[in-house]
Amino acid sequence: MKIQINRKLIIPNNEFRWRFSRSSGPGGQNINKTESRVEIIFNITESKALNSFQKGILLDKLENKINNGCISIKIQEERTQFANRQLAISKLVTLLKEQLISKNKIRKVTKPSKASQKRRVESKKKRGRLKLNRQKTIQNDF
Repeated sequence: MKIQINRKLIIPNNEFRWRFSRSSGPGGQNINKTESRVEIIFNITESKALNSFQKGILLDKLENKINNGCISIKIQEERTQFANRQLAISKLVTLLKEQLISKNKIRKVTKPSKASQKRRVESKKKRGRLKLNRQKTIQNDF
């Protein structure tokens, strides 16, 4: 099974590791005998599907969620392991999609308008007059 992130990026199943454990969520007495909690681990640094540019972006943007170059997602919301696996895959896919899409807009350089320049100068003059009025005037009586 391959996981498709976008049209160009498909990650093979052998790059994922799965861990299963007993969940603390819903399930009644069934919870004591089934391992429905799912953890999917994806090693970004050793991935062959990602190029070095994509690895750099992911390592930079997800630095708080990465441990030793691996991203780990834990799911225990559903009662079955299969449903939790599907949720983990979809969560990983959306996370990788969001981070690989460039959202940085380049700022268009603009000049301040004449009116804003005039307002700025007027406010500076007003502030200067206010400070000038605070000064003590010294009278020389000779």
